[in-house]
Amino acid sequence: MKKFLIFLLAIAALFILLANIGPLILLGVSVYLLYVIFKKFVKSDSMAGKVIWVLLGLLVLSVALSNIYAVLGLAALYFLYVLFKNNGKEEEIIFNKPSENDPFTNFERQWADMNK
Repeated sequence: MKKFLIFLLAIAALFILLANIGPLILLGVSVYLLYVIFKKFVKSDSMAGKVIWVLLGLLVLSVALSNIYAVLGLAALYFLYVLFKNNGKEEEIIFNKPSENDPFTNFERQWADMNK
């Protein structure tokens, strides 16, 4: 039942990721453009150049903020990454943990000491 629930969550995360591919691309491009605009703003010497870079930066910032819900796609991508990274790793269940007073483990330890 637990694996089935994880499977359903993975399918839902996949659909969320696929639905947000476009906004994810636009968000990435707009963040990159904001970085480039900031670098050009810092390098600009004239006041008119700085004003143009600020106006262009505000325009690109509005595009970035309009696609901010693409963070849900990033969260879905991270969930799928963690899910597939841990796929197949099952916890080992030990039913009969040997204790210190177990005569068989004591015998094996003493036998190994005698054979040395």
